[in-house]
Amino acid sequence: MPIPAVIPIRYEPGYRTEHIGRYDEGQFFASVTAAYTDDFRPGADDWLRHRRWYAVLHRFDADGTHTGSDIWTPGPGVPADGRLDARLEQLLGSLPGLEFGDIAIRPFELRHDGIRFGLVPECHDEKAAEAGEPDWAELYPDRLGFSTPWNGEYST
Repeated sequence: MPIPAVIPIRYEPGYRTEHIGRYDEGQFFASVTAAYTDDFRPGADDWLRHRRWYAVLHRFDADGTHTGSDIWTPGPGVPADGRLDARLEQLLGSLPGLEFGDIAIRPFELRHDGIRFGLVPECHDEKAAEAGEPDWAELYPDRLGFSTPWNGEYST
């Protein structure tokens, strides 16, 4: 089954989608997440030095179209600490009329610091790959996967 034009994401307090919802200008998805640049190869002894933590806020209009992102990191190799949570709270505090809840957004993709961010259509099923029709949407770099029955639940 091909992906829908607008992908629902369920709000789950205390879990990976606890910072999503609506605000006066549309919808948002916020998180603290770790990532590596595309050229990083797993197995390196200095992998911690390459990991970057980010506080991220993606904004969307009421129809789910991406309108902008704020992405902040304390730098490569810096461990996750209170600065990330503080920055996330600051970003969320900038949204007038913020209400946490379910959202529905369209796929989007951008690059920041050589890292992919976005909700990216992919082919995970062999038949979908053969047909060239995406059947999955992966949120990067959070690594949350959305698929049938397209009810807003995710896989990690």
